[in-house]
Amino acid sequence: MPVPPASSPTRPSGEILTLGGGGFSMEESPLLDDFLLSLASRRRGADGLPRVCFVPTASGDSTDYQARFTAAFVGRAETSTLQLFRLNELPGGLDLRSFVLSQDIVYVGGGSTANLLALWRLHGLDEVLREAVAAGVVLAGISAGMNCWYDGSSTDSFGPLAALPDGLGFLPGSACPHYDGEAERRPAYHRMIGTGELPAGYAADDGCALLWRDGALVEAVSSRPEARAFRVEPGAAGQVTETPLPVRFLGTSADSASDTRPGPGSAT
Repeated sequence: MPVPPASSPTRPSGEILTLGGGGFSMEESPLLDDFLLSLASRRRGADGLPRVCFVPTASGDSTDYQARFTAAFVGRAETSTLQLFRLNELPGGLDLRSFVLSQDIVYVGGGSTANLLALWRLHGLDEVLREAVAAGVVLAGISAGMNCWYDGSSTDSFGPLAALPDGLGFLPGSACPHYDGEAERRPAYHRMIGTGELPAGYAADDGCALLWRDGALVEAVSSRPEARAFRVEPGAAGQVTETPLPVRFLGTSADSASDTRPGPGSAT
């Protein structure tokens, strides 16, 4: 298992949206992605649309995943992808730092959290993203793209669900996505919190996202009326305390009627 870093650098300021599940890669509803787009205040694209960069590192730069992202955001954003396996193909010959800082939103896909963190650190993308969020670029991600921003997370990067206490530390505590979408997520996360493998943290159902600003949790929002979020903490005598958080449903009654719940997403 990875060893936690000896010390955590100062947490960056800025906005980060972490999706437990949902968005373009898991549901037809555009509500969570629309909410993410609403956070882009600068909208630097030539046509007035926000520049949104998709980072599919956790899926091994899956071409299918990239195609689904582009199709989901056509007409809504000026899209691009950051492929660490093809850094020589960055648009306009930009270097990694210049490319990332030119975006309004960086949207991280699901897959292997452990592989994502290893590659980002190897290429220095972790420090570029730290600079970017402090400069006003909104960071976001689903599943592994949720996990990566916290101090630690629950992941199946190594096979069975296990604690990964070596996140980027942009956000405090630990994270657990797919809280209601995969049967083992909740009991495994409780066990990790109870044994001290992970610090206290936040769990989000599929269709639920947590908005952070300057290191503080602002609100939880959802694309599904029943989607929930929780604060999970160690309690007395090895027990775990699970406290529901207020969740704001982003849709209407019509959205609720058309809600779909596809199967679990890829590894996190």
